Amino acid sequence: MSVDASSDSARALAREHLPRAEEFLRWPPGLQAYGYRIVDKLFASRVVPCGPRARALPRAAEISPVYDAGAAPGGVAEFFDRNTVAGLLALRDGRVVLERYGLGLRESDRWSTMSTIKSMTAMLVGVALADGSLPSLDIPVVRYLPALAGSAYERVTVRHLLTMSSGVRWSEVYPDFDSDVNRYSRSLANQVPGGVFDIMRALPAAHEPGAMWCYNSGDTYLLGAVISAATGRRLADYMAERIWQPAGMEFDAFYTIESPDGQEIGGSRAGMALRDFGRFAQMVADDGVVDGRRLLPAGWVDEVARPAYALPAETLALPAVQALRLGSYGYSWWLSTDGAMIARGFAGQFLYIHRERRLVVVCLAAFPQPPHASAIDHDRDAEFMRFVDAIARCPS
Repeated sequence: MSVDASSDSARALAREHLPRAEEFLRWPPGLQAYGYRIVDKLFASRVVPCGPRARALPRAAEISPVYDAGAAPGGVAEFFDRNTVAGLLALRDGRVVLERYGLGLRESDRWSTMSTIKSMTAMLVGVALADGSLPSLDIPVVRYLPALAGSAYERVTVRHLLTMSSGVRWSEVYPDFDSDVNRYSRSLANQVPGGVFDIMRALPAAHEPGAMWCYNSGDTYLLGAVISAATGRRLADYMAERIWQPAGMEFDAFYTIESPDGQEIGGSRAGMALRDFGRFAQMVADDGVVDGRRLLPAGWVDEVARPAYALPAETLALPAVQALRLGSYGYSWWLSTDGAMIARGFAGQFLYIHRERRLVVVCLAAFPQPPHASAIDHDRDAEFMRFVDAIARCPS
């Protein structure tokens, strides 16, 4: 049987090659720099629409921080080149003092939030408490997610999810292909309806709820599902209506969803533009008030930033935790020993907020990850903190 060479099925047509989504947490550096800009092409997603008019970010004189870059002092260029940085935004007293782009990132591109979206999603809990959708943090999760009845989440409350103290066994080991976080990631890549929920429901208990802290991306997935169930709103729509649009965000964002028309993933791989990361962080620094309008309930940021759990000894011993000066965990925010709130994401994503210093720093990057990171490479987390210190030292 002959093949019609004129048919489209037989022709060699131009096609776009996309990185393998199921390898998202194990990409080599070349794929990181491209793939983190196109997450919504690789996974199912739902738009968080911006409003009709963006709120301008006020600007001050540009600063030129100088920091210890290893063998010699370095500036912004060295920080970008040594650490594969895609975007950097610094605000002091609510005004932009530094905004730079690298790795081909453009102002309108949405870079992957990684786990920084955990901290952002957690802010919606305060909104839901304030509008009465969520009566209390101590309500059992099964009230909103009844399919979890009989699972290890039977006695877990909203507060436990918010503080990652569910007590449910979870392995967040990125290089391990069979870890819980990689099984969760593959379910997202394969867009399995209900797949993440099925993984969470089957997990065994490891500790009593509330007994100890353990980092668990699955807990934040369930937290997002609870917000949706409590408010009767899709998470993306609730974020748009209550924060994204009234805060004057400049570009549409998106949440990854577990499958077409499925539940948003409240704890990983959303996407947004650099300046909108900054607008969100500045809103937090300003106690949830934007242009005189209160978007977060009074006192919520203080509650979020109050240590809920001291980090356990094995976590405190990790080089990245020491480099970032982390000491405790609040309501889905990392808390440093020097008073900063930090939303931290895989491969070098940071929202650094120091309210007392009136300092906000956003870093978007593609730090090489195992098995591709070199054993002799420098400590990029420590270098980020030295650069933040240099920003803080710059004269106004």
